[in-house]
Amino acid sequence: MSTGKLLDAMMAQASKPKKQTVKQQRIVETAIKMFAEKGYANTSTAEIAKNAEVSEGTIFKHYGTKDHLLLSIIVPYLKEFFPSMADEVFHEIMSENVATFEHFLHALLRNRIQFISENKEIFQVVVKEIFYKDELKNELLPYFAENIIIRINKVIEFYKERGELIDIPNERIQKMLFTFIGGFFVSRFVLLNNYTVSEVEIKDAIHFVLDGIRKR
Repeated sequence: MSTGKLLDAMMAQASKPKKQTVKQQRIVETAIKMFAEKGYANTSTAEIAKNAEVSEGTIFKHYGTKDHLLLSIIVPYLKEFFPSMADEVFHEIMSENVATFEHFLHALLRNRIQFISENKEIFQVVVKEIFYKDELKNELLPYFAENIIIRINKVIEFYKERGELIDIPNERIQKMLFTFIGGFFVSRFVLLNNYTVSEVEIKDAIHFVLDGIRKR
């Protein structure tokens, strides 16, 4: 699912048997349903407890906070389905008219902006927790990198062969792209709480990646 809401996709997986108690399973299924219907910010642990027919103390006992409850739901899902999600994203983007690397960047940014806009609450929680929790950072970031690097490397090689990219090691290009694009999303969707990105901003970002800001 390159675009669309993660929670909607997760609802289809929630009923599958997992290594959880009956109460935990009810809590998880109820939380996913309520987060999807009402939004994460508008759903309280008290409401989840009531609808799951458990005490609020049971939620705190197993998960601690609402953020940790969301993470306990989203992290296993991402680890299971992220490779197929990444394949879908790159296949969809490369299927468009991406004749140049500039076109590729434009399609990539638009695709991910739409996805993050539709999952902004999840994105904010995950990013904030990664900032403050080394355990989560060490668990997720290498996993994301592993699944993205092999795919972005093929894109870089493709446009290098067409003579569009400078002849420096792919690893250096990858790091620069990850740093800029990651910072682009985090600054707008987490630090600034800006849920819309204009076409002008996208074009400015692409111009910066390709040409920098120094007058030539």
